[in-house]
Amino acid sequence: MQTPTPIFDGHNDTLLRLHLKKSADPVAEFLNGGVGGHIDLPRALEGGLRAGLFAIFIPSPGKEADVEAIMNQPTYDAPLPHRCATDAALAETMAMAALLFRIEAAAEGRLKVCRTAAEIAATVDAGNLAAVLHIEGAEAIDTDFNTLDVLHQAGLRSLGPVWSRPNVFGHGVPFRFPSTPDTGPGLTDLGRELVRRCNALRVAFDLSHITEKGFWDVAELTDAPLIASHSNAHAVTPHARNLTDAQLKAIGETGGIVGLNYATAFLRADGRMRPDTPFDVMLCHIDHMVEKAGIDSVGLGSDFDGAMVPQMLGDAAGLPKLVEAIRAHGYGEAEIGKLCFGNWLRVLKETWGG
Repeated sequence: MQTPTPIFDGHNDTLLRLHLKKSADPVAEFLNGGVGGHIDLPRALEGGLRAGLFAIFIPSPGKEADVEAIMNQPTYDAPLPHRCATDAALAETMAMAALLFRIEAAAEGRLKVCRTAAEIAATVDAGNLAAVLHIEGAEAIDTDFNTLDVLHQAGLRSLGPVWSRPNVFGHGVPFRFPSTPDTGPGLTDLGRELVRRCNALRVAFDLSHITEKGFWDVAELTDAPLIASHSNAHAVTPHARNLTDAQLKAIGETGGIVGLNYATAFLRADGRMRPDTPFDVMLCHIDHMVEKAGIDSVGLGSDFDGAMVPQMLGDAAGLPKLVEAIRAHGYGEAEIGKLCFGNWLRVLKETWGG
């Protein structure tokens, strides 16, 4: 059987899926597979998924709107969820981080939580899965940044300041279509300090979900490559979650990366969350992002286990079908290597050092 092309995935919500499911043994569920969702270890290895940012995301308190149903309308503007309290967010963050470390302990080397680019490369070369601890939405970070220092020591290497709701650090874009990403204010003073602290610790700073104003606030402050782990091209799909040509150009100019988001509402020209979404629209976003950011600044950022993805892709085991579609579209093997893995590894090495 042909060895699948190695994939680095810029974003998945697998820890959240396992955490919310409250199964008797989420560790065994991930390691043994066969129980739903998009990613577990057997399907990851089958599909060539060899590394990725494993996100910790805190659900909003209270009853949330049915965003998936809202995003199947011709136009929509989903209400912003409620803010999360720091203490509750910290408790959930610790639970999901502990879950990842427990999976690592039980995996007998098949999964490793990596803190350097060299560790990622070595893990992948050994045929195993490299996991990078990432936080999506910094509600668990206290205003004295004590939590940030501790989580960094534990293994945190990537952080998104906001999800699609406001917090003390900044403002996220709503799920709105059609809309530009210029939907409100950017970073707060605390958010600016968070950028400086992450730069000092060499923690990657993720710009997916932040407003356009916040994007440019970060661009003015940071000394690291600009990263949008799971975002698409606004020129192709005019959704608030997608990036303008100017943003894509800035990512390329800093040697950063944008990861193709597989969520169908951010791919389709009609902005709808529908499973009958072809690979052609994914390729259209790749083409446009490559044109604006450059072949060295585009990667993959699935949003597996956090969104509806094209039915023809299915789950992590289906990744070779996407790779083959990219190949058939005309990208050469060297370009595929960059898009699927190499660009992410380079950007993280430059961000983290070493």
